Amino acid sequence: MNMKKVIAVIMAGVMTAGFVTGCGQSSKSKSTKDGKVQLEIFSTKPESAKTLQGLIDKFMKEHQDISISLTSQADAGTILKTRLTKNDIPDIIAMGGDATYTELQSAGVLLDLSDSGFTEKVQESYLQMVYDVNKDEEKKAYGIPYATNASGVIYNKDIFEEAGVKVPKTWTEFMEVCEKLKAAGYTPFELTYADAWCGLPAWNSMATVIPEKGFTDARKKGETTFADTHKEVMEKYLKILNYAQEGFLGTTYNDGNAAFAKGNAAMSIQGNWAISEYIKTNKDINIDMFAFPSTDKADSNTVTSGVDVLMAVSNQASEEQQEAGKKFIEFMLAQENAKQYIEEQFAFSAVKGVEQDNETVAGLKKDIAEGRVSNFPDHYYPSGYDLAAILQECALNFTNGMSEQENIAATLKLCDEQYDAANVE
Repeated sequence: MNMKKVIAVIMAGVMTAGFVTGCGQSSKSKSTKDGKVQLEIFSTKPESAKTLQGLIDKFMKEHQDISISLTSQADAGTILKTRLTKNDIPDIIAMGGDATYTELQSAGVLLDLSDSGFTEKVQESYLQMVYDVNKDEEKKAYGIPYATNASGVIYNKDIFEEAGVKVPKTWTEFMEVCEKLKAAGYTPFELTYADAWCGLPAWNSMATVIPEKGFTDARKKGETTFADTHKEVMEKYLKILNYAQEGFLGTTYNDGNAAFAKGNAAMSIQGNWAISEYIKTNKDINIDMFAFPSTDKADSNTVTSGVDVLMAVSNQASEEQQEAGKKFIEFMLAQENAKQYIEEQFAFSAVKGVEQDNETVAGLKKDIAEGRVSNFPDHYYPSGYDLAAILQECALNFTNGMSEQENIAATLKLCDEQYDAANVE
């Protein structure tokens, strides 16, 4: 069954069971125990559990009238949706600003935090990303953006210096860098397309800049198509493949990370999450990042950056739990604690005044701090729309010698067909 239909069935069952009972009523049998307010925090990022638990412990020392338990499991999205049907909403949910958040927000189970004062503490660009994925783009903060990530081009600074090239600001300069690297005997890109998701970063960088603004809304309404708007994206996507290492379609993420760390290529189109993997292989690797230069208008090129973690409170929790939940979010938004989170998790922060100082992402620091960012466009695509598989098939067509125009037409046709199949309310 289509994922959208599954969620619709789940939500219908939830509503039929009388799940939404209004603010002030708890889905738990008890909201206090031994004089302490009991809270459950559900995190959809198991990899951050140690950091989050450390901050929870710190919070409880400062608020001894509140007891918090952390739930963080693999396949968290599925578990969370299942819990919806059992009238078992976590009191606080830490999740990405993506389709899972949209499904919870549109189901009416999250507390509106717009008047909490939290929104004044976070960057407007990331707050807007949360509004954008609300149902009907409602300008209310049912989730407070907290930690963010960034995708772009990671480059080996030593290779750039040896080849005599500089960080490009435009698409034309980008292609000139690739040619100069190739002429100097270097492989421009290490791509890892054996893992289908690794084909998404290049698309996400270009598809948020090249098509006219408003595409995602218009596409959802059936007012436009990928075929009509994404030809330039696909032309440039295929151009990148010309500068990849041999066998890129058979290179896994892990193997490609190791190869890049050893200096086998000058650039990788990935996100900050990959850097720690490079360092595992080569702790002395000299790298930095720059925004993917999608167009020849330098001012139009942005860092692809999205809300990796936002904090939401259940409106099904008791009033005591809701107030305690707000205290926890206020604690997390303190600059000292937000800084601890991004340093331990090697992330960026949505909190004003909190910057990632690691030198391996120094090239993005100014853009992010000044809000020159664009959300990952696939955050707006419907659940069940497997763009990664479509792009992997496009890469296979490329390696099999399909002509550029035929490949572009076939890929965009598939984009539209599968989008329409997934775009079911």
